[in-house]
Amino acid sequence: MAGEYREYNYVAADTIDVSELEPLDPETKKIMKSEFSTGIKLTLFYYVFILSIPILNWYAGEFMFSRMWGGMTYSWFLTSIVAMAMAFIIAFIHTNLYEKRLKQHQAQQSASPTDGRRIG
Repeated sequence: MAGEYREYNYVAADTIDVSELEPLDPETKKIMKSEFSTGIKLTLFYYVFILSIPILNWYAGEFMFSRMWGGMTYSWFLTSIVAMAMAFIIAFIHTNLYEKRLKQHQAQQSASPTDGRRIG
């Protein structure tokens, strides 16, 4: 399959021993740590919301199963409409925070060239 392509030199996939990889430089390690931290916080926020719906169904069943417009219950409204909106908002927040960190990183790189040269 992939070995049949002649447009490029095909290199067979192999396993990589993680212990043989070079450690990350401090700057990349810092960026990865901040990305992971942001992702965990946003994920926990979403999970708390999603897990609160069954709890609300149990303890506030009369309200959660009461009808809104069109016959939709509050439980379904939170599960479908609000959860989807939250997913988009979380993705927007994560993207904006990433772009902000990227701009800060680029500003630091342009302010302090490593070998004495400025590019751009």
